[in-house]
Amino acid sequence: MSETLIPELPQELWRAGKLELAHGATHLVQVIRVASACLGMYLAEVETRGAEDLFGHGNAASWFAEIARISLGDARDTVNRALALNPVPVAGGETAVFAPATAAAAEDGAIGDQHIDLILDILRKIPAGEREGADKILAGLARHAGPRELAEAGANLLAHLDPDGNEPKDPEPAPPRREVFVERRGDGFWKLSGLLDPETGARTAAILDAHGARRPVDESGQADHRTMPQRYGDAWADVLDLATACPDQPGTAGYRTLVHVTVGLDALKTGLGTACLDFVGTITAREARLMACDCLMIPAVLSTAGEPLDVGRMRRFVTPGQRRALNIRDGGCAFPGCHRAPKHCHAHHIQHWADGGPTDLRNLVLLCSFHHRLIHHGDWQVRIAGDGIPEFLPPQYLDPLRHPRRNTLHHVT
Repeated sequence: MSETLIPELPQELWRAGKLELAHGATHLVQVIRVASACLGMYLAEVETRGAEDLFGHGNAASWFAEIARISLGDARDTVNRALALNPVPVAGGETAVFAPATAAAAEDGAIGDQHIDLILDILRKIPAGEREGADKILAGLARHAGPRELAEAGANLLAHLDPDGNEPKDPEPAPPRREVFVERRGDGFWKLSGLLDPETGARTAAILDAHGARRPVDESGQADHRTMPQRYGDAWADVLDLATACPDQPGTAGYRTLVHVTVGLDALKTGLGTACLDFVGTITAREARLMACDCLMIPAVLSTAGEPLDVGRMRRFVTPGQRRALNIRDGGCAFPGCHRAPKHCHAHHIQHWADGGPTDLRNLVLLCSFHHRLIHHGDWQVRIAGDGIPEFLPPQYLDPLRHPRRNTLHHVT
């Protein structure tokens, strides 16, 4: 085990040069990895001796979860990693290490948890007689390669050593395993997790890649700085919009959204304040106005004292016929420079319905979700020109004279 000390940080880190920053960060990465390997030795020893005899816990994972104040799942992952990289008793009273070459690389601080988990996952799929050689190959590669290269090398090893995979036990293929969990957090956000079979996972990745591509720079001049997880999150919302708008969708009949909104009368008119969405969470009144542009909505308007003034009937703001006419007229998102097709767009009320705006073609325009939000919350304005085509007025910081602009990327000219 190499002795690696934590370097003393400069008192004024902002004065450090690029080499000092790079060397400091690289050294600290190695320190963290060496410390993790040392921790694994302790955890393997606790598990070997018996956590119940030592500390009154059923296993090392539950004890470690308590002392480290982490989840049992994370603690179990750490302990399993430790048991694979350290000597543990086997039959006959001897001890063995599952992946000795990987353990050595971990002790040197050359690889971290992500590399280790990848290698262990690959080794568990390799026949026992070939495992030692594969461990040396993968551990050597991991010292200078990233996780993606390591995964590709592992796939090649598996294909070479076990081309047919495990022999199937049953003549009939097992049904695909798919699990999805949706959990509402205390802050109002929702956590989505699950497990998909290979085919469904590949289809999901493909559709998120397609819908999560970076937006081209439009005439608002805003580059797309979203991270990949953020783009995938927005892509998921687009896929939900498409599914909800499908005529065969159960319970929606092709309506883009069904919204129950409880909102104060003043907040509804001004867009200031909050609203309750489907009685499960709070949104801003501005968000309620945005959602109400293109949905099937049941409004419940309250007085300033909270008394229900009116619980309206379900109302469709944009009819299917109007939607078809908008698709033909705008050809997609009407914002200048936007490529989005009609199926990805909302029907936006230029003068909001809460302000007395009518639901007719001269008060409607197709906008994708990004530009819909930009129009509601930004300084751009949209209007219908004399020839019946939407045009947009940029903010003064982009064009002091605010010359109107149109989208020329669709069939509209």
